[in-house]
Amino acid sequence: MLRVGLTGSLGSGKSTVAAILRELGAHIIEADALGRNLMEPGQPVYTEIVRVFGPEVLAPDGRLNRPHLAQLAFAGGRLQDLNAIIHPAVIDVQRQKMDEIFARDPFAVAVIESALIFEVVRDARARAEKESLLPGSPGDGSSSPAWLSDWRRRIDRIIVVTAPDELKIARYAARIAPSGPARQAAEADARLRLSHQIPDAEKAAQADYVLDNAGDLAALRAQVVALWPRLQSESDSIARAKSLK
Repeated sequence: MLRVGLTGSLGSGKSTVAAILRELGAHIIEADALGRNLMEPGQPVYTEIVRVFGPEVLAPDGRLNRPHLAQLAFAGGRLQDLNAIIHPAVIDVQRQKMDEIFARDPFAVAVIESALIFEVVRDARARAEKESLLPGSPGDGSSSPAWLSDWRRRIDRIIVVTAPDELKIARYAARIAPSGPARQAAEADARLRLSHQIPDAEKAAQADYVLDNAGDLAALRAQVVALWPRLQSESDSIARAKSLK
């Protein structure tokens, strides 16, 4: 069993890496998909968002108006408020999904795909939250490096996907608005979002593996395919060591 955190900034190509890993046999847990599910009506996260941000974040059908919520969070300076609601819940579900995967297959490689693995830790510290932010984790009543240590033990390996910022912006804009007047707005949105994310160099310094996505898809795939046997080997080693305990 191997718990892998796959991260990279907006437009880095982490979702492409996740897709390749899925083809190779990894179990992929998408943090964005979990977050979207938790923000549906009837979920505690949805209820808390409405309570904190007010009914103005609701669309006519009663669901969250995600573009407006994003505007309030990023341009309105309330990103920390939103993260404080979503991150703990997503982390809890991620752990549940991991447990389910390993119960079925002790030798599995489970990958959490998330743009904000490092940012979650940074933002929690900025909010001066306690170690108990991670449900089920031990707390000593203070914010301390132990919080990060506990988080790091929950993920065995970190993969960071990197790319030049201008290339990330171009990729994001091409996906959101391939052409026309909306292209400029998409580029501005990408720059704003990137400004809230930790630079690649800082992430890479804390990673176990770094994938360079400054080239084409073939070059990226070659890196992932080369990495996969190592992940499998590490998973086997951990599973065998646990079975001997």
